[in-house]
Amino acid sequence: MLYTTETIVKVPLSVFVNKLDNMENMKHWQRGLESTEHLSGEPGQLGSKLKLTYDFGKRKMEIIETITKSDFPKEFHASYNTKGMTNVQEHYFSETQEGHTKWQIKNKFIPLNFVMRAMMFVMPKAFKKQSKKYMQDFKNFAEKGISVANA
Repeated sequence: MLYTTETIVKVPLSVFVNKLDNMENMKHWQRGLESTEHLSGEPGQLGSKLKLTYDFGKRKMEIIETITKSDFPKEFHASYNTKGMTNVQEHYFSETQEGHTKWQIKNKFIPLNFVMRAMMFVMPKAFKKQSKKYMQDFKNFAEKGISVANA
């Protein structure tokens, strides 16, 4: 499944990148994030790996992030692997005429088993909704300082 989401974040590109490219900030805009663990490579650089652990109440999830391109402030690409699914994301950033940041994400979800294939077929809107939610939570954090850490 392929789709693109985008939003305008009303902060300058330099502020946007500083907030996004900071592991300490992830808890403020990624709901359910319990912990991060650096696995290999230089943090934030090409090929580095990070384990992200999430708790969504009845469902726990571990995701391995592998950075495939890090060219801030223009773009950032990574793959996210979890049981049954790979998500390849390409993030693109640009400055608007108003001095804000345009953020675009190209998502590619690759199901690795029958259950995930079925889920994508039955609930494709749920994937898009989740992507938009993370973007909105980051936008609220970057613009207004609103954290989801205690939500």
